[in-house]
Amino acid sequence: MNFSDNDLQQIKSHGLTVDEINQQLNNFKTGFPFSDIVKPAVANDGIMIVDDDKYNDMAREYDDYAKTHKIVKFVPASGAATRMFKDLFEFLNTGVMNNATETFVKNIEKFAFWDELKKYLPNDFNANDIVKNTLTDSGLNYGNTPKGLILFHKYNDDAKTPVAEHLIEGTQYATSNDNVNIHFTVSGEHRKAFQKLLDILIPEYEKKYNLKYNIEMSEQKSSTDTIAVNPDNTLFRNTDGSLLFRPAGHGALIENLNDIDADIIFIKNIDNITTDELRGDTIKYKKILAFVLISIQQQIFQFIHDIDNGTPDLQKIHEFINNELGIKTQNTLSITEYRQILNRPIRVCGMVKNTGAPGGGPFWVRGTNGKISLQIVESSQIAPESKDIMNKSEYFNPVDLVCGVRDVNGNKFNLTQYVDKSAGFISEKSQNGKPLRAMERPGLWNGAMADWNTVFVAVPGTTFTPVKVVNDLLSPAHTTK
Repeated sequence: MNFSDNDLQQIKSHGLTVDEINQQLNNFKTGFPFSDIVKPAVANDGIMIVDDDKYNDMAREYDDYAKTHKIVKFVPASGAATRMFKDLFEFLNTGVMNNATETFVKNIEKFAFWDELKKYLPNDFNANDIVKNTLTDSGLNYGNTPKGLILFHKYNDDAKTPVAEHLIEGTQYATSNDNVNIHFTVSGEHRKAFQKLLDILIPEYEKKYNLKYNIEMSEQKSSTDTIAVNPDNTLFRNTDGSLLFRPAGHGALIENLNDIDADIIFIKNIDNITTDELRGDTIKYKKILAFVLISIQQQIFQFIHDIDNGTPDLQKIHEFINNELGIKTQNTLSITEYRQILNRPIRVCGMVKNTGAPGGGPFWVRGTNGKISLQIVESSQIAPESKDIMNKSEYFNPVDLVCGVRDVNGNKFNLTQYVDKSAGFISEKSQNGKPLRAMERPGLWNGAMADWNTVFVAVPGTTFTPVKVVNDLLSPAHTTK
């Protein structure tokens, strides 16, 4: 591909190279392979069922660990809430009432943002006034606001955003020596708004909980952007002739995660929070997941010490890798291969029982090397001929992870070395009315962590309370008595 001087300058300014762009262009032409799913992960065959009768002991062990190790809560929070208000935008643009908008308008006074919204409404307001002043800059401008800054929960004397709820939740499992460590990924255009809210909340909560907050924010790196192409895979150009680069999805956040200095990192999406009253199960199972990670990590470290000291029990290591780390190896491996498998980042992922339509989630997957391992797979990664396997899945991925990112010597792993670069995908988009093809990097919790050691643990549905559409805020998980 021949690039102009302006093209080369643009590529360089993004922190990319011509070779990387050419590789992206080749990916558009060849596409990405589907995951070779073998079977769903189910209870006691890929999904660990924990005896929570021993919770108090688990929690005590985790709490003791947290006193001497750094714990960080990582919250992807950069996305705008546009999709959350899709039906309301449809009504605003067409004037045609739909069921979702009708429910929203009918229950408007139940939303936590009602007291703020009504300041913008005329005395004799109608449905259009409500929707317009919710979404646009004539009112709350929620249609252009990140989810983290939208008022979700109404309490007697207060209304709280997801940012506030994550700050409170963090006090209950993400503390190290009376320090609450939370990292938000945000978009550059909204960073000041996040900081403004944090400047208000942190002094209040530090006094209330007698803890100190260490809050970090980062933005998705421009070097993770991907180039856009036309439907025929030629370079897409803006009206001024410049190339179009696009953020490459949440998988790009592996770079942000890699920059965090911690022993254990909890990952949870910004909209997956609940109220004070219903937070108990969330805290309980966060500590259970962390206990499982610590226990398995300690066993891994012991095996590595045994290998390095020349006293390995290869049969025990083989059984551990097959039974505990979800990596099926039929034949006995060399000591070097065993050590390589053990010496990797580890993630323990909560999995929720699937009560709706099957889709992406935990599966046994055959890799290009022939090894079968546990992976999180999105439905878009599953070939049409494998849909019957997908339809047998019993669990789904709520994005509830605890990550161990240090090796046996306490050194941070370079997380970018454990990405399956073939696990991206291509989608059809548009820019200024022109169709284009966009490429996303391997997702943060699937392809970007494909070469981690992985453990799946069953967690109850009460720990998964996301807000995908605005009317989800009317559900019991987001309303207070």
